[in-house]
Amino acid sequence: MRNRKYYPIIVLVIVSAMLLLFSVIINDKRNLTIIEKIFKDTTLSINTLAMKPINILEDKIKEYNSKQKLYEKYEKLSEKYSKVELMETKYEEAKKEINDLKKVLNLNNTLSENSYMNATVITRNIGYWYNNITIDKGEKDGIKKDMAVITNDGLVGTVIKTSNLNSTVKLLTTSDTNNKISVKIKIGENEYLYGLLTGYNKEKKCFIVEGISENTDIKKGSIITTTGLGNGLPSGILIGRVESISKDNFDLARTVLVKSSVNFDDISYVTVLKKEEKK
Repeated sequence: MRNRKYYPIIVLVIVSAMLLLFSVIINDKRNLTIIEKIFKDTTLSINTLAMKPINILEDKIKEYNSKQKLYEKYEKLSEKYSKVELMETKYEEAKKEINDLKKVLNLNNTLSENSYMNATVITRNIGYWYNNITIDKGEKDGIKKDMAVITNDGLVGTVIKTSNLNSTVKLLTTSDTNNKISVKIKIGENEYLYGLLTGYNKEKKCFIVEGISENTDIKKGSIITTTGLGNGLPSGILIGRVESISKDNFDLARTVLVKSSVNFDDISYVTVLKKEEKK
């Protein structure tokens, strides 16, 4: 109890000593002691080693965040590009449809003696690609069997079946040997050679015209059209142009290969020619 009166003096001495020590330590002009130098170097080394993985982790986190932002930008740009690509596809499809319709309209302006009906191809039997197509016009529209079906580039085929709402068209490219059409080849101002379109060469993508016995010269590029005889088709419908001419083994008859301008692999719109009934 007697020593308690010295406690304030002891505390004051300790505080004074600590203040003196701090003043010495923070004195910039004072040189560090060896122990202080070792302590400082050791502390800094430990701090550097301890902070190194933390710094690496921070760098990785920054790198990840940066890549994440770049990926998000890429996703947005990719989405915009996909939309632009889709718009371009729709534009090309619309442009194709417009061009096809223009061809139909241009063809309609040239038809006079026969009435016509524009139609759209709705199905095509892939199993018989070179045989039939189905169009969206039928008996209610006045479509009848054996009517000619054409595009702006020439004859496509003939109607073989009809229902109330649609019709089946047999294409000229069918392998049906009964699908013979009377045709004529223009060789002069008002001169023609007559023959029969008897088939289609799928390898050369040409029609086969036979039965030409005359020795009159036939030039490549000569126009071939329908005659209007025998098969009920109107006269003057374009079939194509002469691609090549060959003779049989006896040099008696010639076979003509005819190239059509119709793209039979891509038919979307057609026109059906309807003969006007005579009153």
